[in-house]
Amino acid sequence: MPMSGLGRLPGLATTRSTGRLAGSLHEVVKERLISGEFPAGSRLSIDAFKSEFGVSKQPIMEALRLLSADGLVEIVPQVGSTVMTYSLQDVADFYEMFAGFEGAVAAAAAERRSPEQLRYLQEVHESIGRLRDEPDPAVRATSYRLLNRAFHAAIHDMSRSRIMSDTSSRMWDLSDFLINTTGAHRPLSSATSARHADHDAIRMAIEAGDAVLARREMENHILGTVDIIRDKTLIAAMTPAVGLLTGAAARHAE
Repeated sequence: MPMSGLGRLPGLATTRSTGRLAGSLHEVVKERLISGEFPAGSRLSIDAFKSEFGVSKQPIMEALRLLSADGLVEIVPQVGSTVMTYSLQDVADFYEMFAGFEGAVAAAAAERRSPEQLRYLQEVHESIGRLRDEPDPAVRATSYRLLNRAFHAAIHDMSRSRIMSDTSSRMWDLSDFLINTTGAHRPLSSATSARHADHDAIRMAIEAGDAVLARREMENHILGTVDIIRDKTLIAAMTPAVGLLTGAAARHAE
């Protein structure tokens, strides 16, 4: 995929350690991947990365190996690296697993949260609510992704469990990647109101200290992502066919 126009990142090329360089590259490229900048299946050019970042091949290859371990990139020996492609069944399987994990985190949060943490969760929740009035789908989608991560990160902090929080963070990276690379473009941009309502139910259950309800509301929320991706993907797939049918009908009427 062409990499022109992305520019060289200040300070990256001056990092001397290959490991530190690879770590920095990993974070930069990962953010682009999970935001959907690179379509699923697109080729990642090492030469383009070398030119953009002003680094040698070695740290780029190490960064790509880290991204492969994240499940975001596929490395084929003697061929190259491409953005990972997942089927809708893969997506459904992931969210089935993810829902159970996030449900456990929400249950722990309901039992361990502090008043200060609840106030912060409310603030993030209100910020997400204001996105419903944002007319630009691109701005709404990007802002929702960032605030959504903040909302769930706040719940992770409430769990007071490092292993839960760290594991969940990696799973959220894959979740954002699947949302933004599977089928339709920005599938959550039109679902902000429904997702905000889900968040409210989760927040109230945690505030009430109801671990059972918090788990159930979180599981339903995460599983609902599959339906949004599937529905938007089907609509996107049908759109060209509808256009062809409409055009054929118009020509027939002439």
